[in-house]
Amino acid sequence: MGFLEVSVLSRKKDRAKYIHQLIKDLEALDHLIKNDLIEKAPIRIGAEQEFCLVNHSFLPVNTSLGILKDLEDNHFTTEIGKYNLELNLDPLELDSDCFSRLHKNINLYLAKASEIAEQHDSRIVLSGILPTLRHRHISEEYMTPIRRYFALNEAIKKSRKQDFWIHIKGVDELNLLHDSVMLEACNTSFQMHLQIDPDEFIEKYNWAQAIAGPVLSACVNSPILFGKELWAETRIALFNQSTDTRANSFVLNEKQARVSFGSRWETRGISDIFKDNISRYRSLLTSDFEYDSMSKISEGIIPDLKALNLHNGTVYRWNRVCYGVAKNIAHVRIECRYIPAGPSVVDEVANTAFWVGLMKGQPEELKNIHEKEDFRNVRSNFYKAGRNGLDSIFTWNKEQISAKDLLLKKLLPISRKGLENCHISEKDINYYLGIIEKRIQTCTGADWTVKSYRNLQKRKKPLEALQVLTSHIYQNQIQDIPVHEWEILEPDLSTSFQIQRIVKHNMNTNIYSVDPDDSLELVINMMLWKNIHHMPVIDSNKMIIGLLSWKDVEEFAGNDRSQHMCVRDIMKRDLIITTQEQPLQDAIELMKKHEIGCLPVVDKNRLIAILTKNDIDL
Repeated sequence: MGFLEVSVLSRKKDRAKYIHQLIKDLEALDHLIKNDLIEKAPIRIGAEQEFCLVNHSFLPVNTSLGILKDLEDNHFTTEIGKYNLELNLDPLELDSDCFSRLHKNINLYLAKASEIAEQHDSRIVLSGILPTLRHRHISEEYMTPIRRYFALNEAIKKSRKQDFWIHIKGVDELNLLHDSVMLEACNTSFQMHLQIDPDEFIEKYNWAQAIAGPVLSACVNSPILFGKELWAETRIALFNQSTDTRANSFVLNEKQARVSFGSRWETRGISDIFKDNISRYRSLLTSDFEYDSMSKISEGIIPDLKALNLHNGTVYRWNRVCYGVAKNIAHVRIECRYIPAGPSVVDEVANTAFWVGLMKGQPEELKNIHEKEDFRNVRSNFYKAGRNGLDSIFTWNKEQISAKDLLLKKLLPISRKGLENCHISEKDINYYLGIIEKRIQTCTGADWTVKSYRNLQKRKKPLEALQVLTSHIYQNQIQDIPVHEWEILEPDLSTSFQIQRIVKHNMNTNIYSVDPDDSLELVINMMLWKNIHHMPVIDSNKMIIGLLSWKDVEEFAGNDRSQHMCVRDIMKRDLIITTQEQPLQDAIELMKKHEIGCLPVVDKNRLIAILTKNDIDL
């Protein structure tokens, strides 16, 4: 979709024109397949590296367009968020030292981007979900000002006719009502591409589905979103919900979300996968298409199938079928979309070698996998991996097996054999698969993040802990250290950078609140039981309407008057409040000026936290 100027598909005339072009593209694809016009060899690999941009305090920063302009390199392109960019690597033939060369190329391009980023007071961080992202970063204010992103947002919102309801439950729970597709900007991935011989495409696509869960379990790296500990790979749940065109009350209109693992094995042909997508998911966007694809073939030109690729770009299968043309030669490939960015480049290249080796090493006894395994087990494995990472128990070849045992005893040997069959150098095989083996035996990126974050929270409030966490992710990445060698962060770890403190850094979100009609006797006892000195009063919409301090209620403690009174009788109504973005020093000065010990913290007048003297050592 990136190379097209797109618009929302709304007018009947435009829809008819676009559908006609889609049909012609499908005819052309069928013709290319039938007449053996799709390349079978050599096989190539490719990758897309998405990354985040942060400032020197490791918070997201809106510098992507300036950096992209100064890079002057068409290997880089925008993403939906102003704090993200994407690097598209040139394809490499699958042979010899291709993984070492891929590794070198990524590092060279990221070094170039890092140098330009520094000129914009920015740094590059590889992370499936950037730990320091906050709710403010998913507003449309942070959307990259390019027409196609606003068109996609408009089209999906128009299709849904209601806001996005996000619910993800892990160790913590996230419930969020949001009004745009900007939640997609939270996700950054390392997308791996493998060219496939068209004669074996369906076999290989089904095999890619079968191995997805186990591969994902070894690569999880996104356990934190908005400070909450959710899935081992939270991207899976978040992306599934953030671009869902189905309204909550009309989920049966489309049986699958646009982000999907699929519902069955593929048993027909390549074009049938595209036809199924077109039949299942209505077109959202259109563009100006200059030619009839079938006419181009008659002229000896292999068509780009732009209409088909545009539609395909709005259907987000975790294993996606892709069609492309290079030097007037068509090819098909599988795009593996479920692998997160990071933890380090070396980890990403190891993930690629492991996956490609598995794809090429499919053993004879596991061919025709669609006849031997229930697809529901394969899909279940995938979501287990997303939730639990290496703690998953999978169904594999009709047995229950732990992720670690499956990976170490069965899949790593298959991957090694596959790489050997492709004549990959022994040095590359040992190095990159060795990293996977040690990671399985030690810790994934998700494991490291969770353990370090929990430790840091013993001494620090969440936002500061997340900044320190991100700073050490960055330090490990620039040294290209594989995650199994990262040291778990200790609670007393100090920062090596200046934190510009805001109210968010010190505020307390673990608060009790009361209703204006609650019994005063009950509230007094709650304050005694919990040693609470300030009690916010909220209405049914979580709007703050009052505040009680211990000074206000002290005279009623232990006497009968409180039995016959309610909170509204004595609560303060004239409130001094703050926001989480206010500089902390300004909030401190506000408390001193008004001689108060508590500031309610609000967002759109809704209570989200409080800031007291105890929180800032006053």
